[in-house]
Amino acid sequence: MTKLINKTDKIYIAGHAGLVGSALRQNLNSKGYSNQILRNKNELDLLDQSSTDKFFDLEKPDVVFVAAARVGGIQANNTYRAEFIYQNIQIQNNIIWNAHIHGVKRLVFLGSSCIYPRNAAQPMQEESLLTGPLEFTNRPYALAKIAGLETVNSLYQQYGHKYFSVMPTNLYGPKDNFHPENSHVLPALIRRFHEAKMSDLSEVVVWGSGKPKREFLYSEDCADAIVYLAENLGDKFYSEVSKSESQYFHVNVGSGEEVEIGELAQIIKKVVGYNGKLSFDSSKPDGAPRKLLDCKKLLNLGWRPKTSLVDGIEKVYKWYLENRT
Repeated sequence: MTKLINKTDKIYIAGHAGLVGSALRQNLNSKGYSNQILRNKNELDLLDQSSTDKFFDLEKPDVVFVAAARVGGIQANNTYRAEFIYQNIQIQNNIIWNAHIHGVKRLVFLGSSCIYPRNAAQPMQEESLLTGPLEFTNRPYALAKIAGLETVNSLYQQYGHKYFSVMPTNLYGPKDNFHPENSHVLPALIRRFHEAKMSDLSEVVVWGSGKPKREFLYSEDCADAIVYLAENLGDKFYSEVSKSESQYFHVNVGSGEEVEIGELAQIIKKVVGYNGKLSFDSSKPDGAPRKLLDCKKLLNLGWRPKTSLVDGIEKVYKWYLENRT
């Protein structure tokens, strides 16, 4: 099968130092895509339109992966609502529009499963988008991602650009954010259980009831799926989507398995080796009750995840021990 990106293409990974971006860089290198363009925050401010335009004009990338974003868990999303919608829209607009005007042939925009309605039918299909109200705690972030997705859709519909979006489930892996207040649930729990173990605390209290279910995917598996789609998502996909009324040019990326937060906490507790008590604070928000993605589109293309949840958590905890500050 002919790949739709070439080993000689200039590839720009926006957000290459983050959780998904670093995994993308590693995956691309392993497959021989070594002609990569990388800029850290000090070298390129993606919030600045002029700087982003100058970068694209100078480097002229062939392929762009949009993994740059402001991200966080429930508390961060709900606390910094204005920054989450403004900064994410600004970053993605600057990248996607410059890709358009500077002739980028292939672009992949990374969204989030929070774009789907809070009470969407499970598992959530790509067509579930905009069929109901969003989860309030992360609505600004979700709306920013929906705007990015629609920008990508419109660039195909109006200009024929073979761009598309991926909607990953909850991700975790090396270089995750382990901040005690602003991180997602899985890395936050790893840190809390580790610190409780080190401090010999008798109890760890987890936010919420522990009843919501979540799907998790190891970041390196996610990167592998994204590169696979960039290589293989061709004319057949666009023609099939164009026949549907929704015309959403995005693909769900997940593991297909979900776990209750309470069970996740028990798994992490065991991996970390914490022997104290585990309890739940039901006065804190749970977020959406379920967020399982329907990944038929991806699976029908022949891709499968490789890393189990327990194996992934063990790898991440090892990375955390070696890299924590």
